[in-house]
Amino acid sequence: MQIGFVGLGRMGANMVERLRRGGHEVIGYDRDPSVSEVGSLAELVDRLAGPRAVWVMVPAGEPTEQTVRDLADLLEPGDLLVDGGNSNFRDSMRRSADLEERGLLFIDAGTSGGIWGLTEGYCLMIGGSEDAFRRIKPALKTLAPEGGYAHIGPSGAGHFTKMVHNGIEYAMLQAYAEGFEILQASQFRPDLHQLAHLWNQGSVVRSWMLELAERAFAKDPDLSGLRGYVEDSGEGRWTVLEAINEDVPAPTIALSLFARFASRQDDSFAMKVIAALRNEFGGHAVKTQ
Repeated sequence: MQIGFVGLGRMGANMVERLRRGGHEVIGYDRDPSVSEVGSLAELVDRLAGPRAVWVMVPAGEPTEQTVRDLADLLEPGDLLVDGGNSNFRDSMRRSADLEERGLLFIDAGTSGGIWGLTEGYCLMIGGSEDAFRRIKPALKTLAPEGGYAHIGPSGAGHFTKMVHNGIEYAMLQAYAEGFEILQASQFRPDLHQLAHLWNQGSVVRSWMLELAERAFAKDPDLSGLRGYVEDSGEGRWTVLEAINEDVPAPTIALSLFARFASRQDDSFAMKVIAALRNEFGGHAVKTQ
């Protein structure tokens, strides 16, 4: 199929390459003129035959908001717009309703696969109408591995399930991180690269993520070249908020999010308060700067 693609960053460029390898005609646009194949969104839309399909792969929030607005003014009734980024599912539900009033179809495609998607394929969680899903299905078949895409439900369902997926990812990462720190601090000081490889041979904790840990420890056994600073891209926060909204206990995901916040504090004020209070009530020793 012919498809326009907006956003040619690390993930978007690989998705375009996988689509082209699958025989699709892709026209790509990016704000960076050095990688863009057309000069503007208007030119992109103009080069697509109707009914058009445009896949947007830009950061969530205002970049996606502006891109969707601009495309909505350029596309025609019957055209299809896909948001494959990590948008908040409530924004996707709103955008779908707004675009429907213009006669446009909308898909929210929760996309997982990262930089490995080019070779391994992408897991795609699709929200939207059946008609929209059928329209984009040829591209999904190419982007995903066997069994790697599904129509989850109406608009918002794709990004909602991707949000929860990422919340689970936060907790998994934290569990591995804490386990390896205990191992690294122990009197035995095992070879973490060797152990990560061992655990992937039939262990109940084996996973692709553990394979990536094995790769990381092979490159830098003590991770001495890294700073323990971890960002979050929003989905973990949204997952915790939805757990609160639905009265669902999610302590592990919540604590894994808070651990990321702690990673950004070189000298935590909260820890200073605890040290001061322990000194006041128990005379416990403190370290001064």
